[in-house]
Amino acid sequence: MDDSETTVPSSARRLFLRGAALAAATPILTEAHFAMASQTNTTPSGMALHGQGKEMPADGAVLINANENPLGPSKAAIAAISAIAPTGGRYDLHGETTKLTQSFAAQHGLKTNYVAVYAGSSEPLHYSVLAFTSPTKSFVTADPSYEAGMFAAKTSGAKVVKVPLTPTFAHDVRAMVAADPNAGVIYICNPNNPTGTVTSKADIAWALENKPKGSILLVDEAYIHLSDAQDALDMVAADKDLIVLRTFSKIYGMAGIRCGFAVGRPDLLAKLQPFGQNAMPITGSAAARASIEDPNLVPERKKIIGDVRRDTIAWLTANGYKVIGDPQTNCFMIDTGRSGHGVFAAMAKKNVYIGRSWPIWPNAVRVTVGTQPEMDKFKLAFKSVMDTPALATNLMASPKAASGQTRFPHYS
Repeated sequence: MDDSETTVPSSARRLFLRGAALAAATPILTEAHFAMASQTNTTPSGMALHGQGKEMPADGAVLINANENPLGPSKAAIAAISAIAPTGGRYDLHGETTKLTQSFAAQHGLKTNYVAVYAGSSEPLHYSVLAFTSPTKSFVTADPSYEAGMFAAKTSGAKVVKVPLTPTFAHDVRAMVAADPNAGVIYICNPNNPTGTVTSKADIAWALENKPKGSILLVDEAYIHLSDAQDALDMVAADKDLIVLRTFSKIYGMAGIRCGFAVGRPDLLAKLQPFGQNAMPITGSAAARASIEDPNLVPERKKIIGDVRRDTIAWLTANGYKVIGDPQTNCFMIDTGRSGHGVFAAMAKKNVYIGRSWPIWPNAVRVTVGTQPEMDKFKLAFKSVMDTPALATNLMASPKAASGQTRFPHYS
């Protein structure tokens, strides 16, 4: 066997082993990990998802802390799971994942090799950061925004650059692009988690055209269906330097079933492959396909969740509480004027679990939109907590606040 026959397999093997080592160095974190960490006052990295000995919510708890969809999977998705389950002894006897890929690609004018299916969007988010950042290629993110990419950047040894949101709580794309000429990934969560606010497609297009050479935009569209924001899939079809993430955990109500996409040029998606990819569960693929092929599912759920969000925000505003920005999804933030962690703890004692705070805004808490009865319970509990004098001052909320480094939100 000559050198030409051994070099390529050896190189591929080294790339795969490096990728596998990096992928194993830090766990792939999901929204559930961050919610549980806040609930148990632990760190999300390396923690068990179910708390292992930590106190769990009591029966009947209102769980509006993890941006889940309380409506659950659709009837069509449940029927698809039931129909496919008897073949679960085989890996994918009828090509469910291929059918899902074909259906999604056809709906969005994409070639099938531009779509990679994963068990949720957390894996491709993690792998994209590992693939495109390094000790010399930074990870640029909005602040506050979803944290998982920052944990992946620690694994790749990348510098994390945080850029505050604009006064209207969009991503400040010009500041993000200018933040580091050696950026590897510019992460744009649109709509944003935790604020639920939208960044315009024009701004995303500007960032794509002006970003540092060799970098990619990682556009996380987990919440896109809950808003009127324009997606970036046409930029993928135009072979631009971006990867778009999609998940079935939000509007489709499949957080516990798991399915998601990484959408990008084949050469970009190929860079994720050395980090591994499990076979999709056939139940997830079948349920996802049934979901996207139901033309009424997204508009119906967008209206249901939107109506409850608007009702809750109207109540908060009428009672003098400060909602940050103009949230358009299934979550929003409230500036409580006191330690956000203290508010979270007080709400938990009332069996209502809200979301966490972010270091840049230690007085703000994120709230997921639940059902109308759940949000009615939230209103009662929140008013009771806020009517009780805080046990700590704002300056005790975080070391940054005490030193005057915290940038508090503006209101318009």
